Amino acid sequence: QVQLVESGGGLVQPGGSLRLSCAASGFTFSSYTMSWYRQAPGKERELVALISGLGGVVYYADSVKGRFTISRDNAKNTVYLQMNSLKPEDTAVYYCNAAFSRYDYWGQGTQVTVSS
Repeated sequence: QVQLVESGGGLVQPGGSLRLSCAASGFTFSSYTMSWYRQAPGKERELVALISGLGGVVYYADSVKGRFTISRDNAKNTVYLQMNSLKPEDTAVYYCNAAFSRYDYWGQGTQVTVSS
């Protein structure tokens, strides 16, 4: 069965860094565009970053451009989100998403809290 398991969230001070990981199984990972979304309390889920199957195309939301880096290791079926210079407004539950054609899978989410 399909599984997306996020890890790496936690509490960090403003200006700090975290690295999120999403381990995938149950589908052909390299065929899927992988994305990170986030949802803050009282707000809609928003796209943070995405990376194409072979890594040739990446996209970042303006709010994270220059601070976050998405990458993937197709040999390990894992996608990463390196988050630097974190701000309190980055506080949210971060979700991993896999998409290909009509197939769309989500992880359970990992909490990131940026606070002093």
